[in-house]
Amino acid sequence: MKKIYHLSTCTTCQRILKEIPRLERFVLQDIKTEPIIPKQLDAMRELAGSYEALFSRRALKFRAMGLHEKQLAETDYRKLILQEYTFLKRPVIVIDGQQFVGNAKTVVAAAVAAAG
Repeated sequence: MKKIYHLSTCTTCQRILKEIPRLERFVLQDIKTEPIIPKQLDAMRELAGSYEALFSRRALKFRAMGLHEKQLAETDYRKLILQEYTFLKRPVIVIDGQQFVGNAKTVVAAAVAAAG
């Protein structure tokens, strides 16, 4: 399976999508217009090892909701990601059982190499 969970309004996601070779082979899911369902998030967690690894602390609501002052558990991360799409670290690129989470240069480079 080749799938990319992204946010179409995010310029960083747009830039990364342009770097992916043969993008037409991927299923693209805009997480704002097509929210992530629990089954999808649980599958991402299996590959990532934890919900925390999928959670974005850069989301504006992270501080606005006072989450930076709380000790969050795995169940909290799962619930928050399902409630608010901006809490998913983006993009999440799944290529035949491999998963690449976020926009760090090394992560994007590895995803591009795996997609090639």
